[in-house]
Amino acid sequence: MHILDKIVAHKKKEVEKNKELYPIRLLEQSIYYKSKTVSLSEYILREDKSGIIAEFKRRSPSKPEINLYADVESVTLGYMQAGASALSVLTDNHFFGGSNKDLNTARTYNFCPILRKDFIIDPYQITEARSIGADAILLIAEILTKQEVELLSKYAKDLNLEVLMELHSEEQLDKISDHVDLIGVNNRDLKNFVTDIDFSVRLYDQLPEDMVKISESGIKNIDDIVKLKTVGYNGFLIGEQFMLHADPGKACKSLIDSLKVEA
Repeated sequence: MHILDKIVAHKKKEVEKNKELYPIRLLEQSIYYKSKTVSLSEYILREDKSGIIAEFKRRSPSKPEINLYADVESVTLGYMQAGASALSVLTDNHFFGGSNKDLNTARTYNFCPILRKDFIIDPYQITEARSIGADAILLIAEILTKQEVELLSKYAKDLNLEVLMELHSEEQLDKISDHVDLIGVNNRDLKNFVTDIDFSVRLYDQLPEDMVKISESGIKNIDDIVKLKTVGYNGFLIGEQFMLHADPGKACKSLIDSLKVEA
C-alpha cells in the first residue's frame, strides 16, 4: 500500500468519526456557513496580484519536519503582506500536522481567498470546509472517480465554494466536471513524492482553454515561475519552499519582489 492509499484509508475512518462528533446540523451553525465567499479564480487573475497561492503546512509524509511550530496567524498575515493572491491551508492532522483550527485562524485574520487543502472524499468534508471559513476546496483526481468529482464539485458549488481539481496524469483529464473552477497540475507524484515541474509544461496544451490553470509543487525560484508563466499558467501553489524558512512570509516577499522586477 503506497502513501496515498494509507491517507485515504485513514481519512475514511476520520470522516466517519467526525460525523458523529460534529453533525452537519452543528456545522451549519457556524458564523461562516452562510457568509459571503471570496473568489479564488478571480484573485488569481487579478493584475495587481502575484498569482501565488501561498501554503501553510507544518509537515508532510516526505518531510516530517518542515516547520512544526509555525504560527498560522503570523505566517498567513506575512504571506498576504508579501502580495500573495491567496492562501492554502493544510487541514489534515495525521499526515500533515494541520487542523481545521488552522484554517479558521487564517480566516479570522485574512480577507483573501482561502483554499482548504485536504483529501476530500465525502460531501461532509465540504460542509465542514464551509463551516471553518474556506472559500475553495481541493479535489484530487487521483483518489476520486469521475462520478465522485462530479458529485463533490456540484455539492461544493451549491455551498458557494469554488473547486480546484488537481491531477497528475493525462488519464485524469476526463474527470474534469463543469462545476470545477480551476485546474491544478501537481508536479509531485503522490505515489512516490518525486517532483518535476516539467510535468506542468508537458500537460499544459491538453488543459481546458477557458479554465484558470495552477501549477503545484516543486516550484523553487523565479526561473521556475517565469518558465510556467511563459507556458501559460495563471497561478502557482507554493508551500514547502516558503515554510522551510524561519520566516515564510519574508521568503514569499523575496520571491514576489523578484517577480515584480522580472515583469
